Parts: sequence; C-alpha cells; structure tokens
Amino acid sequence: MQKFDAIIIGSGQGGVPLAKKLAKAGWKTAIIEKRWIGGTCINDGCTPTKAMIACAEVAYTVANSRQWGITVPGFQVDFEKIVARKNEIVSSFRGGATKGLEKTEGLSIFYGTASFNGPKVVDIKLRTGSTETITADQIFINTGASPKIPDLPGLAQVPYLTSTTLLDLQVLPSHLIILGGSYIGLEFGQLFRRLGSQVTIIERTALLKREDTDISAAMKKIMEGAGITVYTGATVKQAEGNGDAVRIVLNANGESKTITGSHLFLASGRAPQTKDLHLDTTGISIDEKGFIPVNDKLETSVPGIYALGDVKGGPAFTHISYNDHLILIKNLLHKGNETTTGRPVPYCVFTDPQLGRIGLTEKEARDKGIEIQVACLDMSRVARAIETGHTDGFMKAVVEKTTGRILGAAILGHNGGEIMSVLQIAMMAGMTATQLREMIFAHPLYTESLNNLFMSISD
Repeated sequence: MQKFDAIIIGSGQGGVPLAKKLAKAGWKTAIIEKRWIGGTCINDGCTPTKAMIACAEVAYTVANSRQWGITVPGFQVDFEKIVARKNEIVSSFRGGATKGLEKTEGLSIFYGTASFNGPKVVDIKLRTGSTETITADQIFINTGASPKIPDLPGLAQVPYLTSTTLLDLQVLPSHLIILGGSYIGLEFGQLFRRLGSQVTIIERTALLKREDTDISAAMKKIMEGAGITVYTGATVKQAEGNGDAVRIVLNANGESKTITGSHLFLASGRAPQTKDLHLDTTGISIDEKGFIPVNDKLETSVPGIYALGDVKGGPAFTHISYNDHLILIKNLLHKGNETTTGRPVPYCVFTDPQLGRIGLTEKEARDKGIEIQVACLDMSRVARAIETGHTDGFMKAVVEKTTGRILGAAILGHNGGEIMSVLQIAMMAGMTATQLREMIFAHPLYTESLNNLFMSISD
C-alpha cells in the first residue's frame, strides 16, 4: 500500500490546482480521475458550451445582419464543423491541464474509480482492470456533480439527452424539447434555436426561479422573442417515444398538452457524485440529496477529510470550486484562517443577453427586513447598447437606503457579466451608489451606464 501525504479524488477546477500546489510545497500527492483531467468545466461544462454559444452568436448576427445594413445571402450553419471546433478547444484545454499535472514533481496521477475502504484508505479500480490501494492523512474530495435524471413516468423507455450527451450530437435536432428552465436549459435552448432547431422549454415553476420575478419575466420574453416556445408553471405527466419522435404530456394553465419533438433534453439539475465513494466506511454522512456536508473551512465531519467544489453542495460554479482550493491552500500551507463565510458569489448566465448576478436579490433584501432602494435602467437607454444594436434587458441594483451601500445587482444585458464584475469590485471596496453615480467612466463603454443607473435613486 502506497503512503501519500495527500490524496485528491477528482481533477476538477479545485482539485487540479490543489494537487499541484501541495506537490510543489513538498507533499507527496496523488490525484485520482475516473474520466478526463479537468472535470466538468473543461470537458462537458463551461468550455464546450461557451464555445458552441459563440458559434450560435455568429449565426444569429449573420442571420440578422440587415439591421446593421449588411446582407449575407444564403449563409449556412455547418453543425459538424461547430462540433469539431468545440472538440478542438476542449482537447486543447484538457491537454494543457493534463500536461500541467504530469510535469509536477511529487505528484502521481491515477486513472480509475476511487472508493474509500476506511477513513484514510482509498481503493482505486484502475482503467487497466487492476486495483491499487493507497493511503494518506489528508484526503480531498472533488468529485463534482452529474446530470440529475427526474422520476418521470415513461422516461426509461424514451431516449433522452443530458448536458453531457447533448454535446456529442452530430446532427442538429429538428425540435429539441427541454425539461428545465434554469441556466443550463436556457443556454442550450437559445444556442440550438439560433443554429436552426425548433425549441420548446418546459419549466415547473418560473424561468430562473431563484431570481427576482422581473428578471424571470424579462428572460421569458427574450426567449419567446427568439422563437422559443416556453411553458412555465407546467407539470410534466408522461414521456413517450415513437420511432424518431419523443412526446411529452404536460399540464399547463389547467390544460393538458402533448408536445412532440425529435430530441428530449433533461436540464433538471445536477446531483453530487458520491455514490461510488463508499463514504459509509469513513464515518462521513451525506445529506438527503447526497451532498457532503462541510464547515466553513471545507472540513467534513472526519478530521483530515475535506470536500471542495460541487460535491459539497451550495453554489455550483467553477469559480467557487477554484476559490475552495485557495482557502485550503492558505489554511494548510500558510497557517491561515480562511473561511467560506461572506465570500461573494458572482455568476453569469450565458444567454444573449447575459445575466450577470452578484449579491442579494431585491426579494432577499426585503425578506431580511433591510430598507432598500432599487435602481433600474433599461438597456434601451444605454448609449453603447443603442450603438451596437443590443437593447434587450435592463440593469438593476439593490442599495441600502441608510448607507448607500450596494447589496446586489442583476445586469440583464449585452456583456452583462462584465458590467456585473465592475459592481462586484465596487461592493467589495465598500463603494456607495453616489460614488458610482459620480465616477468618471470612459465614454461610451457599457460600464458608463452605471452613472445613469444610480441616477434613478436619491441619496
């Protein structure tokens, strides 16, 4: 049995830099990966989806080029080339991450499936078919999450796609039915609509249900304006298959409907990958959804075992997983006292327009009993948006009335994520709405519109 100082299970966006830094600090380190180096983000998450979204944006621009005074007759979408481009980018990213691990001294890579055989003992079923057992005093679980399959009558008899298998399609769907109106469903829905598919999105509650109702309503309007059929407040009763067709029976607004499409995509959330870990042998108890509970230092209930990234629950974003590894490095290597408490959780929905979000929503602030003002500005009043022809959406900021502090923001607009990031920095610096209202920004950037955004509220 090989003895290591540290074992990292999973090579996601937290696991890879953690393994490299521990090894470079002199720790004898092992990292175990059952699929590909890079985790979900590089292989079937952020990287491939954003690469394909970029292609869809070009297709949309060309298809609508007349509004800019340019005519492009007879253009075609080559889906095979779009997929090939995506695969090249993924391969490049994956290869870079793999080489980075391989050239790190003191770091051993094991390709296989890991399972615990005691609190500090890990069995690895290697891809070669053999098994190896290793041990370490410090073990880090970074196994991530995978698409959740809903309990839906008839689904087992119907071919369906997940966010992983959808990326492997070689033929453009004629009609893609999407179950789920979260960011995954919306990004893929708009992507395939722009490439030429008919798209139907079915959501049990509201689109982006965690957002304020005005954001949700605006996003629905944008999706419908793109030619996507959207059912919200809908209950799916049955999935059926008939040859090349898929049928979904649903109830919406008190009426029963049957939607027929060529492909069914499940965008109903993600579940933690803890089943194969045999955590019961460690003394760690998972929660009712399968996530590994941790404290604010990412420690599990068993000393020396940590969890980082999506597997621990909470915000499931690549940048949060990366920040998790920074907390661990500062605490373990530099005797720090870093925690997850109070850290900002920015995120961006990569629809067009983007939704950039940071901090409290209006509803969250009011539920907390905070006296607030809400600043709003339509993108149709933003100079840069008018000039570039991207006037969909609006900007919104939640401001504490007594102090002028910015508590949160939602930027539904072109480059909304970039504008949100400026507000995040302002929030972390403790800047007030008045300061941003009076700040000099270069004209005519999108961020200059922050002047006008905060003119909509008083001191």
